[in-house]
Amino acid sequence: MNSTVIDDRAQQASAQPMRRLIVATSIGNALEWFDFAAYGFFAVTLSKLFFPAHDETVSLLMTFGTFGLSYVFRPLGALTLGCYADRRGRKAALLASLGLTTIGTLICAVIPTYASIGLAAPIGLMTARILISFSTGGEFGSGTALMIEQKNKRKAFLASWQFSSQGMSTVLASCVGLALSTQLSAAQIESWGWRTPFIFGLLVAPVGLYIRKHIDDTLPTATSASAQNTAANPARNAPVRELLAHSKGRILIAAGIMAVSTAASYLMILYMPTYAVKQLRLPASTGFAATVVTGTILMFFTPLMGHLADRYGRSRMMVISAVATLATIYPCFAWLVKSPSFAVLITIMALAGALKAIYFGPLAAVLSSLFPTNVRSTGLGFSYNIGVMVFGGFTPWLVTALIGATHDPLSPAFYLMACALLSLVCIGIYHFKLIKHI
Repeated sequence: MNSTVIDDRAQQASAQPMRRLIVATSIGNALEWFDFAAYGFFAVTLSKLFFPAHDETVSLLMTFGTFGLSYVFRPLGALTLGCYADRRGRKAALLASLGLTTIGTLICAVIPTYASIGLAAPIGLMTARILISFSTGGEFGSGTALMIEQKNKRKAFLASWQFSSQGMSTVLASCVGLALSTQLSAAQIESWGWRTPFIFGLLVAPVGLYIRKHIDDTLPTATSASAQNTAANPARNAPVRELLAHSKGRILIAAGIMAVSTAASYLMILYMPTYAVKQLRLPASTGFAATVVTGTILMFFTPLMGHLADRYGRSRMMVISAVATLATIYPCFAWLVKSPSFAVLITIMALAGALKAIYFGPLAAVLSSLFPTNVRSTGLGFSYNIGVMVFGGFTPWLVTALIGATHDPLSPAFYLMACALLSLVCIGIYHFKLIKHI
């Protein structure tokens, strides 16, 4: 009886640090995605306040163009902060990343609009987006590496919390957007309401910084006792050089694996409220409510899919998700355009959330397995952010431009189908270990 009690206490003691670690690594990712979601959800409002033009489409393109252009700095942040994480430790990089994100969010919360300061307004907003994108570049790689390097066999489950946190932030941002769009008038939203999500993000940041200060690192070079090993190991001194010299093929495969998941995230979550208003002529609250459904599914089901991936195989689950996305995306958009309603939108967003959760579950573990420990944060962060930059940051702009050029509201479906095909090819290369020959 006593031994049983002791074992139970030991399990609780080991579980508590793991829970704290999950929160510490996820909270920064959640804050950054909350910020991105807020920007996307209020894109129509921001286009009027910061990028006024005679044509609404031009204003919207400038808003999403600023959003997309800032993503160019994510790979740079991944290399800089990833290198810092591989040399100085995952914890140090996570603290730096969250600190920079907080500064960028503060700028978004307080910056005056174009009517008050003219061109300084869009320039300031662009500066804030660049700062947030740069810091985000080092967030995913460092946080995921810290989870993967734990002495735990459930690698996919642990790493899946990175994407579960994105679902949580989507839910929070959508709830805030829904509350603002239903409780405030359009004039109130344009006057001050759009700043509310960014202010909320500022309240979360100090909590994240406090939690991250009290976690243990996993990289040996993070301790002073092994500082000499760092000097003796050239790869540790120059992880960027090591990565680009020997892992270019792995970077490309990892970015390709990211394609369908990233495009779906930015198309079905970030862009959908704008699509609902501009193309379907539905109330803004409809798009926000549908996004809450998708975010909730991602938040709860992604860790479950990570657990299943540890048992039944990572690449198998990713293939199922990508094939299902390829087969259903066009019929879903056609149905939505033909019968634009809240019920149809909710159904399609729920399906998108389920397919994304299946793909998200094993994704972080798959990406991590492509890179050795000495360049893991750098390689993981750089490849992830290359994928996000190419298939994510410019997706809202590209989709808006496609619809404007073709006048076909089904254009987004073709883009996502192409991304699904690319990811399937890259998953096949990973599964059959053809990456060794690149």
